[in-house]
Amino acid sequence: VQLQASGGGSVQTGDSLRLSCLASGRTFSNYAVAWFRQAPGKEREFVAAISLSGSTTTYADSVKDRFTISRDNAKNTVYLEMNSLKPEDTAVYFCAARSWVVRSRPAEYDYWGQGTQVTVSS
Repeated sequence: VQLQASGGGSVQTGDSLRLSCLASGRTFSNYAVAWFRQAPGKEREFVAAISLSGSTTTYADSVKDRFTISRDNAKNTVYLEMNSLKPEDTAVYFCAARSWVVRSRPAEYDYWGQGTQVTVSS
């Protein structure tokens, strides 16, 4: 499956952004999808993940209650709605997919998008 992330940008503290991850190539509903992010000089970290049907979601503590992950399998797209953005949310955001079961470690994901930059200024 091929993934294409989009929707990043430069915003102010407290603003919102919605990222999209468009999938192609295989049956999208067979894949769990996650968002990760990587800030300069830091390791890639888990942000959120969603199960095949969208019934189960999981979040990093740092984004819980601010970010919402969702998916539309008819459109082969996963979304990450980001509210109340903070400067520490600044990073390149990647979407990733793996067969069936949600996981939270980057090494457990087989397919990756190219990343989209999110910059939050104070």
